[in-house]
Amino acid sequence: MAGKESGLTRRDFAVALPGLAAFASLSFARSSSGLASPETSWPPYRNSIILDGLSEAFDPREGKLPLPAETLAAAADSGTTAVNFTIVGPGASFEDAVRSVAFIERAVESHANRFLIIRQHADLAQAKQSGRLGLIMGFQTTEMLGDDLARIDLFRNLGVRIMQMTYNGRNLFGDGCLEPGNAGLSRLGAEAVARMNALGVAVDLSHCGYRTTAETIEKSKKPVLISHTGCNAVYQHPRNKDDRELRAAAERGGVIGIYLMPYLDGGTGPLTASMFLAHLEHALQVCGEDHVGVGSDQGVEPVRDNPEYRKNLRAEIEDRIRRGVSAPGESPDRPPFIPELNTARRMEKIAIAMKGKGYSDSVISKVCGGNLVRALGEIWGT
Repeated sequence: MAGKESGLTRRDFAVALPGLAAFASLSFARSSSGLASPETSWPPYRNSIILDGLSEAFDPREGKLPLPAETLAAAADSGTTAVNFTIVGPGASFEDAVRSVAFIERAVESHANRFLIIRQHADLAQAKQSGRLGLIMGFQTTEMLGDDLARIDLFRNLGVRIMQMTYNGRNLFGDGCLEPGNAGLSRLGAEAVARMNALGVAVDLSHCGYRTTAETIEKSKKPVLISHTGCNAVYQHPRNKDDRELRAAAERGGVIGIYLMPYLDGGTGPLTASMFLAHLEHALQVCGEDHVGVGSDQGVEPVRDNPEYRKNLRAEIEDRIRRGVSAPGESPDRPPFIPELNTARRMEKIAIAMKGKGYSDSVISKVCGGNLVRALGEIWGT
C-alpha cells in the first residue's frame, strides 16, 4: 500500500559491485524459519546496491517542507540505495500527477544531501557513492494518462520511469486483478506498452489481472516488472500471481518483487518473516535467481503502531472500500507490515534471513537489488 493507495555490461554491473565476490551457484540449503539466524548484519550490505522495488520515501500528499527529521533519519539509516517510489495511486488525475512530481522535485531540492532523483541508470551508482536515497518516480495507475499517449512522453520527461498498467480495477489500458471481466490488454494498452518500451519507461504489472499480465508480457519488447506481488502457489489471492505468469515474466528478463503485505496468507494474526520467505523461496524456484527481488510495499520509515496509526489506517481502508480499490484481506486489525522487518533497515534484515536459509552472498545481492538494477538498465538504456 506504499504511496497510500523507488567497461562492465549492465548485467555485470548489477552484481559486480565493490567489495563483492562473484559466486556461481544458488544454494537451497534450509534452516528453521523466519529470522532465526545468529547474524546481526550482512557485511556485503555496505557495498551492494540495494533497491526496493516498491516503497515510499515520504508521503507526497502532505506537501509540507522541510520533511520531518524522523523521515530524513530513516532514509539515512536504511542503507537502501534506491526505491521505486509511488508518487500517485488509484484515482489520480493528470493534475494530481503533475503536482506530485513538482512536490518531489521541491523536496529533493530542499534535502539535496539526502535524496537523489534517479533519471538514468548511472544515477543508481551515484546514489550509492554519495550515500543518498535514490528516488525512482513511479505510478501505480495510468488513469492520469487518459487516452493521450503523448502524456507518457511528458511524464517521462518529468522524470517518471515506472508506470503500472492498471490498479485493481479496469481502466483504458486493461483490467486489474479485481475486475471480474478479466478482459485483458486493450488496443490502447498495447500501444501504450510499445510507447513505454520506446521511451525507456518500465512497464509494471503488479496489480493487473491475469489476461492483462499475460498479454502485456507477450507484447512487451523489453523486460517487465511485477514490482510487488506474492505467489498463488503459496497462498491464493487476487493480488498474487500464478506460476505461469511469474515464469513468463522471468523468461523475458523481467523481475518479480515479493511484498510484505497481508496477502501472504489468510491468517488473522501478525504477519511474519516466515510468510514472506515462503513466497520468496517459491519465486526463486520458479523464476531463478536472476529474476526475483523485493518490492516491500512499505514506507522507508518504520510504522509506529499506536492508536493514532490504527485510527488513520482504519480511515484509509474505509476510504479504499468506498472507492472500490480495496483488496480482500485489508483490515485495520491486521496492519500491513511485518513486525520483525519493521525497521528502516529491513532490506538488510531480509538479507540476514536469506543467509540463515543458506543462500549465497551472490544470490542475496541479486535479490536485494542486483536483479532490478540489471532489468532497469535493459529497460532504460545507459
